Amino acid sequence: MRNIKIVLEYDGTNYAGWQRQKNALSIQQVVEEALYKLTKERITVIGAGRTDSGVHARGQVANFFTASRIPAERFSFALNSVLPPDIRVLESQEVSHEFHARYSAKAKQYRYSICMRPHAPAIARNYYYHVPDILDVEAMNAAAKYIIGTHDFKAFQSAGSGVKNTVRTVYEAYWVWEPPCYLHFHIKGNGFLYNMVRILVGTFIEIGRHRMLESDMKRILESGDRDKAGPTVPAHGLCLEKVYY
Repeated sequence: MRNIKIVLEYDGTNYAGWQRQKNALSIQQVVEEALYKLTKERITVIGAGRTDSGVHARGQVANFFTASRIPAERFSFALNSVLPPDIRVLESQEVSHEFHARYSAKAKQYRYSICMRPHAPAIARNYYYHVPDILDVEAMNAAAKYIIGTHDFKAFQSAGSGVKNTVRTVYEAYWVWEPPCYLHFHIKGNGFLYNMVRILVGTFIEIGRHRMLESDMKRILESGDRDKAGPTVPAHGLCLEKVYY
């Protein structure tokens, strides 16, 4: 059996996230069905991150074991010939049996994108969250400094998660304005809680609107209270950019 690592790009609009679901179509299911068409094997694909419904990826990483004789570097071409056009395998290679897309990962990088103008976008509507206000990006970047480092991010976790340890390390967190009206939040960390990035962005937007102070980010972080943080922004603005090993 060979262990094959793949890097995927996908538009998550039409899917119920990465992980296989009982009553909804997922990215994992579509990739596994494509592999069955190619290999006639029932293969389980292991993803680096369980992106939620509507979330996109430019650099999702996955691995799977196969007895197929398809050359490792050709799996990307073979898979793309049977995958729908909103899922693409960018590269494929054989790796050691010890490699695990999820457990071997050292860090992940996400980006959240906002369209900041009076009217919502038409063409980019599936990739940008529309905010009709002019946000104070300087204040948002000042607040972002408070989350860099190792902290308990319990205040930025949605209810329903079974995770007991809510301590995570954030290596980078900053906002970039892209003229004329686009705003991108970049965050890199060793792991993220359920809806953590989307709740952080919702809190930053409140700071950018001057409904909260920059220092409130530190206060919310230390409180561990989800009710003190901002709203959970929609999934479609979020993209998994890269997984580090």
